[in-house]
Amino acid sequence: MIKSSMTPDDLVTLVTGQLDTDLAEDVLAIDLRGRSSMADHIVIATGNSNRQVAAMAEHLVEKLKANRYRVALEGMPQADWVLVDAGDIVIHLFRPEVRSYYNLERMWGAAEPATTAH
Repeated sequence: MIKSSMTPDDLVTLVTGQLDTDLAEDVLAIDLRGRSSMADHIVIATGNSNRQVAAMAEHLVEKLKANRYRVALEGMPQADWVLVDAGDIVIHLFRPEVRSYYNLERMWGAAEPATTAH
C-alpha cells in the first residue's frame, strides 16, 4: 500500500470535514506533535446514538482508506466508544455520557469544546 501524501493538518481537515458532514457534535482536534509518539493528532467527537457513532466510524474508515491509510477499528459492536486508528491520527467517537465519563480532553490538557447542537 502506498502511503498517503497528506500532511497531518490536511488529515485533520479531512476527518473533521467528514465528522461535520455526519453531524458530529463537540468535535475537538488535539495536536500531539512533540507530545506523543503514538499519533500526530487525536480527534474526539460525539454522536447522539450508537447508530450515529457507528455510521460516523464507517464513513471515516471509507474516507481514510480512500486516501491510502491503513485503519484499525475498535468498539463497533456496542458503538458507545469507537476508536478509529489510522496511525497518524486517532479518532475517538463517543456517545455523550461515555465521553463525559472518560473525559479524554482533560487527560491531554485540552480545553473542552463548547456544546454545539445541529
